[in-house]
Amino acid sequence: MRLTSALLGAIIMISPVTAHAAEIRVLTAGAMKEVVLELVAPFEKDTGHKVTVANDTAGGLQRRIEGGQAFDLAIITPAVIDGLIGAGKIAAGSRIDLAQVGVGVAVKEGAPKPDISSVDALKKTLVAARAVAYIDPASGGSSGIYFSGLLDRLGIADQVKPKAKLKAGGYVAELVASGEADIAVHQISEILPVKGVVLLGPLPPEVQRYTVYALGLAVAPQDSAAAAALAKHLSSPASAAVLTAKGMEVPQK
Repeated sequence: MRLTSALLGAIIMISPVTAHAAEIRVLTAGAMKEVVLELVAPFEKDTGHKVTVANDTAGGLQRRIEGGQAFDLAIITPAVIDGLIGAGKIAAGSRIDLAQVGVGVAVKEGAPKPDISSVDALKKTLVAARAVAYIDPASGGSSGIYFSGLLDRLGIADQVKPKAKLKAGGYVAELVASGEADIAVHQISEILPVKGVVLLGPLPPEVQRYTVYALGLAVAPQDSAAAAALAKHLSSPASAAVLTAKGMEVPQK
């Protein structure tokens, strides 16, 4: 972490001062979208730079970057960042772990709140549900891949998967708000922004899965100093309060 911070500082110091506002292109996993958007606003105001943000699943972002999509800074899972470093798409030494988030369960606002306080209670709730919404594992979404495997491990895949409502990306809980499903399982930070639903709670500790999100700088950003300055801003201690408000937390060392 100290080496990475030093690298970012060096980039800012040795890069020529930008006399004009730069455009910084950010690709982010959906779970980090709300955090990034809130942190970007004061950065733009203070620096005059313009930040454009596009989001996708972790797998979707990996495919975009490998396919040649232009970007300056990416926020994905550490494994994907490391793979893209190896592929020469992200600068070596630029990775910073930003946040972690757990998987939660949502129901429609005003609906009965089933029990998910234990693994057995969660199993019963999922089996009894009319329809369960989660990210399509084929899209590369971290929570969907994990939850699909969890259903197998819990021995209820044959009962739950036939009534699954899969979403390729975006906010899964929207399927609960619209009435297409009565339960959604997704990253907590992607449940909280959805109107018309409430967070029932996180998965029980025994089956909880935390996903870490990390940033990495493109090998050849449009403006190295501007991209490094945004990376420093996103990873600053001041971001912790925003992470907490959005259902995330600083990753454990």
